[in-house]
Amino acid sequence: MKLLLDQGTPRSAATILRRAGFDAIHTGETGLAEAEDSEIIRRAADEDRVVVTLDADFHTHLALTQALKPSVIRIRIEGLRAEEFSGLLQNVLDQCADDLKAGAMISVTRFQIRVRRLPVA
Repeated sequence: MKLLLDQGTPRSAATILRRAGFDAIHTGETGLAEAEDSEIIRRAADEDRVVVTLDADFHTHLALTQALKPSVIRIRIEGLRAEEFSGLLQNVLDQCADDLKAGAMISVTRFQIRVRRLPVA
């Protein structure tokens, strides 16, 4: 699975995920560190990547535009170190792979993974 990690996520998580076999890039590695959310969404959709973010704005954008892609995973846990973040994300990817391939907004807390398929009605 191809991932695009947003600016608020640990940058070194992309390296950890690549070592685990994922095609992961961080916005800070691609010149998107200062980009608007809409530009990040467009890039992820063009490259068939899943956006991973801490930011609720991505889910709002998908809902308002009735987009079919890209899938977005919002991690709603602050302060995770890169190793914890990467482990949590790999767990979500394992559990939600089919939803992510079909197009989904996923919200992750310490106790729950919530999935909504795209487009959001």
